[in-house]
This record gives sequence, structure tokens and C-alpha cells, in this order.
Amino acid sequence: MNDEPEVLLEQRGRIGLITLNKPKALNALSLSMIHAIAPQLEAWAADDGVDAVVIQGTGDKAFCAGGDIRDLYEGRGTDFGPTYYAAEYKLNVMIHTFPKPYIALMDGVTMGGGVGMSVHGSHRVVSDRILFAMPETGIGLFPDIGASWFLPCCPGEIGMYLGLTGHRLRAADTLYAGIGDVHVPADRDEDLIAALVAATTLDGDGVADILRDFAVDPGEAPLAAHRDAIDRCFAGDSVEDILARLAAEDSDWARTQIETLASKSPTALKVTHRQLRLGARIESIADIMAMEYRLADRSFRGHDLFEGIRAVVIDKDGAPQWDPATLDAVSDADVDDYFEPVAGEPSFG
Repeated sequence: MNDEPEVLLEQRGRIGLITLNKPKALNALSLSMIHAIAPQLEAWAADDGVDAVVIQGTGDKAFCAGGDIRDLYEGRGTDFGPTYYAAEYKLNVMIHTFPKPYIALMDGVTMGGGVGMSVHGSHRVVSDRILFAMPETGIGLFPDIGASWFLPCCPGEIGMYLGLTGHRLRAADTLYAGIGDVHVPADRDEDLIAALVAATTLDGDGVADILRDFAVDPGEAPLAAHRDAIDRCFAGDSVEDILARLAAEDSDWARTQIETLASKSPTALKVTHRQLRLGARIESIADIMAMEYRLADRSFRGHDLFEGIRAVVIDKDGAPQWDPATLDAVSDADVDDYFEPVAGEPSFG
């Protein structure tokens, strides 16, 4: 048994410090962790003795690899999924609207739920070890935790590309995509926290000045080399249109994207495409999360999410049997069903 708490909450000087503390599980976000963090954030928001919040992960492998999807799998047939998503999405809104600087140290694997704990913050610090992705379509889900807001904010069609393919980004690419704000090597994180603790001015500008002192150029972004092709292809009006545009590119890069998309859940791809197009037109984070809650609730009642988790996490055979198995078998009505209001759905405002 591990007696270590899953999340450490402390105050250092005028900094509230959150440490995700499940290194063996890549700091995967459990419901109990969400229940511990949310009230502490509320307290710090109202505490005049706290000027800013910093969040980090334990270990050198991950900030947070995402939600604990084993818990989701084991909760099939219960109300665990909607309960988890409601709590997680409310915490995402809390971070998004937090009234003080919220500094996320995105060191190592930062995916799914870990992105929700970081990208909504006012200051996103990416390390040299960051591995960012929204890989949900590969497990029969859609990119959630507010991805309907932040992916459409990426330049051009990068957000649609990341959301559909789950493409992984390193430091330079996260800055290029607008996912991170500054690059600070991982071995400087403790010094950075110490500088924040010692600072006399910790408003947004004061934090930005400190981060600028620690920032390092991450180099050229590999994503930039494919930017024109991404914008041409992923501007498609449908997933099928995107695939046709990729086929017309007739390049190794485009063929790789076609193979990648072929491995994803057809339903998740179509839901994600509509989700991100709609998200670009929704101004309220509360409305964004309400839409995503409906998608999550419907996904939890469907087939592909559990089949994806089985194939990737439980049996690890890497061979999910999607249902429907092809894009043309997923109708507009099937996709419409995901966006329908849910009886008794929570408020995120």
C-alpha cells in the first residue's frame, strides 16, 4: 500500500503549491485528486495571503498523463463517468477563470486531463521534457477538458490537426501552437519556484517578468515545416473531406496522417470535427464545458470508449474493434445524438 497522498497542497510564502503525486501512474488525475484540489483553489482565490498558484507533477516522466481511465473502465454501467466529468470540467472552469496568476509547470507527459490542469492557467511553462498530446480519438473519445476552446485558438488548422490525429508535440511545437507560453528547462523548475516565492510582486506582470528571466529558446518548431499542408488539408468541411485533401497532397507526411486517422474511432473523429468547429464559435467557457459534458455523457453510454480503453490500457492488444467500423457508417444523426442536452446536466457557469 502506498500511504503517500495523491496530491500535495501547501503554501510557500505567498504561493499556493499543488503537486500531483502519483509518479508511478504518471500522475493520472483521479476523482479524489479533483475533490482535493477544487476546494483548495477556492480557498486560495479568496485568501489575501496567497498571490499566485503553481502546479507541478512529481517525478521526471510526467506532469499528468490524463484522467485515470482505468477508473472510467471499471465504472462502466454506473454513474461514475458523468460524476467524474462533471467534477473535472468544473475544475477546468475554475482554473480558466482563476482570479490570480496560475502557473503550470508542464514537465514531461502532459495529455488529456493533464492538459486541462495546465493549459487553462494564465502562465503555461513547458519544459525540455514535455510531451503534449490530446490522444482521445484513439480510445474512442473526443478531445475534452476544454479542448473545444483552446484547440480552435491554435494558429490556422493546427487545432483540428491535433484533435483528430493526437499528434504529439515537444517544447518548440507547444509554443508554436500556442499551447505553452515560455520554455524553461526542467532542471530550473525548483529555482523558478524559489524565485516566485521570493518575489515581492506576483501579479500577472510580475510573474511574466520572472518567467522571462528563466525562459530559454526551444529552437525551431518541426510543426512549422508542415503548416501549409496542415492548413490546406485540415480545413476540410468533414473528416472525409480532410482525408480526400490528404490523398491529393501525395506526400509521405500526408500518407502518414491518413494511416493515423484510419486507426482512430470513426465516431470519435466525426464528433471531434463537429465539436471543434462549433467550439470556435462559442464564447463562454461555461457553454464550452456544457457541450463537452453532453459529449462525455453520451460517450460513456456508448461502445467505442470502453473498447478503446480495453485495447490500449486493459488488454493492450492495440486492436480496437470500433462500432461503427467505418466513417461512412456513422450518420449525421449518430453525431447529432452526442450533442443532445442531458437530463439533469450540471451547470458550469
